[in-house]
Amino acid sequence: MDKKIQIGKRYVGEGEKAFIVAEVSANHLQDYGRAEAIIKAAAQAGADAVKLQTYTPDTITLDCDNDYFQITQGTIWDGTTLHKLYEEAYTPWEWQPKLMEYANGLGLECFSSPFDATAVDFMREMDMPAYKVASFEINDIPLIRKIARIGKPIILATGIAYLEDMERALRACREEGNEQIVLLKCTSAYPSPYEEMNLKVIPNMAHVFDCITGLSDHSMGTAAAVASVALGAKMIEKHLTLSREDGGPDGAFSMEPDEFKKMVDEIRIVEKALGKVTYELTEQQKRSREDGRSLFVVKDMKEGEAFTEENVRSIRPAFGLHTMYFDEVMGKKARRDISKGTPLDWKLIL
Repeated sequence: MDKKIQIGKRYVGEGEKAFIVAEVSANHLQDYGRAEAIIKAAAQAGADAVKLQTYTPDTITLDCDNDYFQITQGTIWDGTTLHKLYEEAYTPWEWQPKLMEYANGLGLECFSSPFDATAVDFMREMDMPAYKVASFEINDIPLIRKIARIGKPIILATGIAYLEDMERALRACREEGNEQIVLLKCTSAYPSPYEEMNLKVIPNMAHVFDCITGLSDHSMGTAAAVASVALGAKMIEKHLTLSREDGGPDGAFSMEPDEFKKMVDEIRIVEKALGKVTYELTEQQKRSREDGRSLFVVKDMKEGEAFTEENVRSIRPAFGLHTMYFDEVMGKKARRDISKGTPLDWKLIL
């Protein structure tokens, strides 16, 4: 598979560095200045993009308090209603063109997750370079079809998806003529327990679905994101906040700027270390071969004396005969006197 897509000015996929996305989400705490500060922190930490969320409480759910709309799934948001949560969490739409312009000015790509058709239209007006489908929307096939028809890259999170849900969403994209798909492994638990993340799914998804894959990571720390890159993830998404102590709906499982930078730095190190499949030696490795083993004379010998395990050994360095000739040399005679510490050579052997 040699798949690659373009998001804004950057490429994502085979042969490219992992595309690292800082999710702003609700961490702006309804403060525009704080939203800009998070975007600036993302740029300083080495992110490639920032992501927003485009919805209002009324476009994502109903203002209703009956049992259906109570949050009771054992999450950090239990005890409130969907509408009340989204009143606190949503990003005002009038901010978004300005935030996109601010991000672009810092060299970052900026895109969003739309949660209904009006949000898709709004993002299209801004000419956002990609569309993220949140895992809880992966079953909204009409929404996915509408996004796919735009022809921009579409990123699908799989947190609550069964295999057939992924197949259905991908099929909808492809039926609309859109092959610019990134499938993100995601664990919809906040924060995600490591033992539930199953990062080995990432390369399997790439093989099964023939698409670019990555990780939408809600775990604490850098380990899962870094490991996923070693497994082939080409996109990493992490929530970013200025400080977890500041609270907010997503604050508890978000990264702080120094942690985000550490993650980016570790990912870039791992990418260098992964390198390519090669059995060639570097120039330094070739020089280091001199410190390998070879056959040396380890006792003074007289002309005509037989080579034995007492006077010939395999030792460092590697200036003598290859050790594979040891048995062949045994019992042969010295052509001349040989002093201790002489590398064995065919010219010394009768």
